[in-house]
Amino acid sequence: MTGILILVSVLYYNRTLAIIHSKVSDIAEKNISQTAGLFNLMLQGYNSLSKSLNSNYELTRLLQETASNPAVGVINERTITNIIGAAYYSRNEVVGIHILSKDGKVYSYERQFAGVIDNNYAQTEWYKKLGESSGNMVWLGLYPGSPINTMQQQEKVFVFGRKLYDLTNHKEIGILVIETNPSPIMEALSNVSISPGTRVYILGEDHKIIASSEQKGAKRPELDKLPAPSPDDNIVVDNTSDLLIIGANTSIAGWTIYGLTPKKDIRAEVYQTTKFLLIVALVLIILSTVLASIVSRNIASPLKLLIREMKKVEMGNFSGSVNVNSFDEINSLVSSFNRMVHRMDELIETIKTSTVSEKNAQLQALQAQVNPHFLYNTLDMIYWMLDEQENERLSRVVLSLSQMFRYSSNWEEASQTTLGRELEQIRHYLTIIETRLGGRVRTDITAEEAWIDVRLPKMTIQPIIENAVKYGLEPKGGLGYLRVSTEAQGNKLMIRIEDNGAGMDEETLSRVRDTLSHKQVETTKGEGNGSRRGIGLRNVHDRLVMMFGETYGLHIESELHEGTVVRITIPIPPRGEDFL
Repeated sequence: MTGILILVSVLYYNRTLAIIHSKVSDIAEKNISQTAGLFNLMLQGYNSLSKSLNSNYELTRLLQETASNPAVGVINERTITNIIGAAYYSRNEVVGIHILSKDGKVYSYERQFAGVIDNNYAQTEWYKKLGESSGNMVWLGLYPGSPINTMQQQEKVFVFGRKLYDLTNHKEIGILVIETNPSPIMEALSNVSISPGTRVYILGEDHKIIASSEQKGAKRPELDKLPAPSPDDNIVVDNTSDLLIIGANTSIAGWTIYGLTPKKDIRAEVYQTTKFLLIVALVLIILSTVLASIVSRNIASPLKLLIREMKKVEMGNFSGSVNVNSFDEINSLVSSFNRMVHRMDELIETIKTSTVSEKNAQLQALQAQVNPHFLYNTLDMIYWMLDEQENERLSRVVLSLSQMFRYSSNWEEASQTTLGRELEQIRHYLTIIETRLGGRVRTDITAEEAWIDVRLPKMTIQPIIENAVKYGLEPKGGLGYLRVSTEAQGNKLMIRIEDNGAGMDEETLSRVRDTLSHKQVETTKGEGNGSRRGIGLRNVHDRLVMMFGETYGLHIESELHEGTVVRITIPIPPRGEDFL
């Protein structure tokens, strides 16, 4: 066990190394791809916010309107501030929104309203970038504080903006500047990190840093020499240097996101895995040694004793038993073995007794076949006497009775027959019934030739026909019809026996069905016929179930004064197999 454990540990270690080296690049590539997609969604939201302000008709109108009345001017400024405030509260991460009109006015809505506007904003680099743009969004990047409000310099902000135009005449009316909390951007950058030493940079189209996760004092790589992602897949992976470099483009702002991970960090993960694997292997070796001792003392010895006793049973000695004191499972196994041996001994004695009884029964049955031959000859003699007297009606009855008696008492065919033989005997039985009822019964027996050789228990249909005549057609009083037909449904054959007799009410039908399912049925006065009828049908149903299984047997449907339908369900042998 120790050798196997060591071998498995070595294989697992080698496989783990291969997986780590092959999957780290894939994980980093997926992370940066997801981050790029997250930035696209974020920047698209910011872009929509700026467009909503630029497309506000009331805002663009008020920015161009010059009020002669000071009171009207104050109202207009308040309206502009309210419009900006509505946009401010539409997104939680917005810190401030500023509009710099063409006439030099500044409209702001921000967290602190006591700020002081930098009067020299027109000479700043960010203002020049916005002024040189043609109405498209300009992503200015991270700033240590607000570029407009000189009083808000304690917290970093992410700044972007665009020119505002009157959409009716495409006239420039000012500049929009929006400041947001950089936390969502920095959190998105953390998704690119695959180790504590990973540094993430967002570069603009001019290769200047928009945002980064580098620490102060860290040595910055030559960003302009980093490999650029191709336009086709927007992702680049460089594994040639001491750094694992992953890059991806953002489609909205034209940014490039880079993740730089030192390879020593990746190897550190492998070292941790190796250390953990060695500790686990050592613990498992100790546990396997302890387990081997326990198995040897508490499992192997009882099993050896059990095996020796099983060999005795194999030789025919069923009188022994095993006594051990081990785990519950072993004790349960030994107890089951002792019960099995005891049961086998009892079954052998039972089989011996049953074999003797069966031989005696066969001898008695063979001896009893002498008496039916005398009855066959007597019935044949009566038939010829009636034939000489030209009594054709009674001769048919005697001949049918003789054929039925030969069929039901034939020992050689045992308990199985074919559907064709069964229907042939039913025709003899119906000859007797039609004669006895004086023509008050009309019968129709149809069966497809394909199912003539299907097997079924002997005397399956006759008890059902007898019930139909006795409890359905005789009480009816008028002309009765009895029909026997076959119908295949999948791999099952339905033998349908239908009559138009007296039928059964719901209570009687329920009692008969309960009898077929062996439910306890209380027999009260007036229920004798239904009970006797159910017992005969149950005998047929039980023989079908014993021969074919629980899914086969009888199914009964009946309505009072309408008739009864009994369906016999038997299996159809698969194609290529004999019916018998």
